[in-house]
Amino acid sequence: MTQQLQDEFDSSVENAEAWMKAIQERLRINDNTKGPRSALEARLRETEKICALEPEGSLKMDLILVKADTALRSISEDKKREVLSKLRHIKALWEETAIYITHCHSRIEWVWLHWSEYLKAQDEFYAWIHNMRVTLEPDIELQLGLKEKQWQLSHAQVLLNDVLNQSVLLERLLEEAASLFNRIGDPSVDEDVQKKMRVEYEGIKEEAQSRVKLLEKITNEHERYSANVNQFQSWLNGVTERLNCCIGEATKSSAEDKLKALKEITKAIRSGGKKWKHLENQCAEVIQNTSPLGAERMKDELEELKKALEKLKLLSSEEEERLLKIQQLESAYKSQARQLEADIQEFKKDLQKLENDLNPGEMEKTEDEFVAQWRKCNATRAVLAAEESKIERLKAQLKDLLQFSQDVQPHTESVVSAIRDYQSVRRKTSKTSTDIEAQLRKVFQNPLQDFEQWKPSVQMLLESPEPSLAQIEVALAESSQFREKLMTLQLKKDLLNSIFGEENAKSFLSEVSEASKEREILHKHLLQTKSKLQNLISQHKDFDVDLAPLQVKLSAIKAKLDLEHEQQPDLLGKKTQLQRLRMIQDDLTELAIQMEEVEKLVQSNPTHKHEMDQLSSDAQAMKRSLEMMIQQTEDHVQKHWAFNDKLSDLQQWITATTGKISSYQGAAGEQSTESRMADLKRWIAEFPDKEIQLYLVEAHGQPVMENSSPEETTHIQAELDQLKESWRSLKKMTADILKRRQLNRPVADKKKKIVSVDSRHMSGPASRLLDPNYKQERIGEGQSTSSHLELLHDFEEWLQGENVKLFKIIAATSSSTEEIKARRSKLEKLQARVPDGQRRFEDLLHLHPVIGDSEGLEDLRYRWMLYKSHLKDYTSLPSMRSSEEPDIFRKETTRSG
Repeated sequence: MTQQLQDEFDSSVENAEAWMKAIQERLRINDNTKGPRSALEARLRETEKICALEPEGSLKMDLILVKADTALRSISEDKKREVLSKLRHIKALWEETAIYITHCHSRIEWVWLHWSEYLKAQDEFYAWIHNMRVTLEPDIELQLGLKEKQWQLSHAQVLLNDVLNQSVLLERLLEEAASLFNRIGDPSVDEDVQKKMRVEYEGIKEEAQSRVKLLEKITNEHERYSANVNQFQSWLNGVTERLNCCIGEATKSSAEDKLKALKEITKAIRSGGKKWKHLENQCAEVIQNTSPLGAERMKDELEELKKALEKLKLLSSEEEERLLKIQQLESAYKSQARQLEADIQEFKKDLQKLENDLNPGEMEKTEDEFVAQWRKCNATRAVLAAEESKIERLKAQLKDLLQFSQDVQPHTESVVSAIRDYQSVRRKTSKTSTDIEAQLRKVFQNPLQDFEQWKPSVQMLLESPEPSLAQIEVALAESSQFREKLMTLQLKKDLLNSIFGEENAKSFLSEVSEASKEREILHKHLLQTKSKLQNLISQHKDFDVDLAPLQVKLSAIKAKLDLEHEQQPDLLGKKTQLQRLRMIQDDLTELAIQMEEVEKLVQSNPTHKHEMDQLSSDAQAMKRSLEMMIQQTEDHVQKHWAFNDKLSDLQQWITATTGKISSYQGAAGEQSTESRMADLKRWIAEFPDKEIQLYLVEAHGQPVMENSSPEETTHIQAELDQLKESWRSLKKMTADILKRRQLNRPVADKKKKIVSVDSRHMSGPASRLLDPNYKQERIGEGQSTSSHLELLHDFEEWLQGENVKLFKIIAATSSSTEEIKARRSKLEKLQARVPDGQRRFEDLLHLHPVIGDSEGLEDLRYRWMLYKSHLKDYTSLPSMRSSEEPDIFRKETTRSG
């Protein structure tokens, strides 16, 4: 039984192997794409039949697997290995046969389909060739006018565009033919057929181009003639209008002006005759390519223009003879008188504007309003001093008018009136300035005078044998008020110098300083007296009486502290706020001393001790909050001061550089110009670092705006916008100077550059000028230049964005480990994008002969190297302190200083 199963398995394997080899032999015979289309179709049908036998092969394999499974269960181990070996062999043979069936059929079927598609496209191409040949065969018809010629040209251009667009289909068709020929080798797709298709297309293309070229020539000639006719007609209308203005009775021009205008018109009419003659010659050429009816119209139009020109010439001659008889000399008096009146009116208008701005209104004003009005008065006085030269100029103009015989009395009165107005505004400005200075002196001296009046009363209170605690409290409150007023005066040193003068302001501030010291002594004595009185009272009254004043004072300090949460408008406001916070800190320290005295009295009473501990806890919490606010305000003041300093430095640099570079616009002389250009390039070399400084100033401004009032935020943003606008103007002015320098470069320099060109350059673009195919190549290059410039612009924008990201990361504060890690991660991301940027820049270098902007590319190379250097430096410093500004910023600050 076992032998029978093995024999059955061997038999099925032999049958299947013989069947597979037969199939492979049939496939081998048909596995060929060469030959005519009929043979390829026969092979395709044969492979389809073979594909249909694939299920039979699968069935044979299934039978072998069943036989093998049955035999393996009952035979020995040695026989099993033999069965498994045969089974693996037949499986591999079947897999090879199945793959061969699929590949052979797919290959033949693909070639068949490819050939069918090619034949279809070829038929469409030859149909298009026939249609185009029929369309282009007739001769060009003569047209009536310009519009008809333009329509005819437009139609021909549409046909040419169709022909040019068909080249893409032709190239694809030729590629398909070449591909088919390599696979099938049939003569229907050989190189001769391909050349024939190309020759027929080129013939159609040449015919379409010749037709368009001829029609363009005809249309352009007619367009030029028509434009010249329209221009001549417009010129004729303009001369006619000018002549009518001279002839008209209603004109108020002088005879001299009319005669001058007529001479110009006569000269223009003579030149018009030459223009008409040129039109006549041009018309003869255009008529050759125009229909007979159109030619007749053109001749009639030209004759009408000639008649109009002759009529205009006759009128001009007659009017000129009439004006020569009435010509008289007009005096320059009217012109000078009009100029004088205009200057007087402008001068009075300026004076009225100054007087309106000077009007102080009601005198009940705040100190800030007085200061603003005082500064306005000073500015007005400076303007008036500058306006004095205009008075002298008006007098000189009036003196010139006195030389004429006409009546100058009205102009004299106008000049005298202007002088009176000037003197009036000057007196008013001086009086207003004096009054405001007096008011400001009074405002600033009031606190000092009040203190001098208050000081004796406090001294008497301290010398009193039995002062009351309420009087002491009132005196302490008044002392705190004087401290604020005196400290405010000391912060206004610059303003006091401007109003009092430097010496008087110094003396006044010295008095304020002495008063402050006296106030501190008196305040200390008041505190000591208050402490003594409280100790005495504590011996006779209960604890509640002692605790109440402390609670009231703590609440008052808390109310003051709550008011300081409001954001300040400017740097001076932040400094003043810092002074107030320190004064509140002094009050809190004073309260702590008083609380310590009360705590000594309640040690034995648990209830009172608990209340006192609660009050002490509140005071400590307020102390911590106050210390945090002081630290925060100090930080805000420091950042605001640093921002103002950096902003001022950059503004001064931009202003100075703008002045220096603008002076180079009028430079003359080759040697001087070369020296100036060397200085200019040296300054331009600082631009990248200054642009970095601009980004850092903007970054420093962000936290300042976040910690300022809305008004100050708007002011800072306006300053930043003005700074950026100044920077853009400076760069634009520099680019214009360099562009003019490049355009005005002597021809000799260009020749030197040409001579210095290397021989390998001569083998490139220079030698190609002699190549007849160079013109066609230049057409393709012109189309690609715009895309190359776009790549250059894209890289500049990308590099600008990377620079902004880098310097925002550098300017950001990093106070914690997490922030430092995040900052390091951002820098690494920027570093990861450097290879891509390098690849894009190298692509630009390869395109340099196409772009042609050598200076722009060198500038871009420097900026790219500078960016990589900065990124490398800051990536290697992950632990840089948040308060530390970048080295490049410190270098620029030192250099600008």
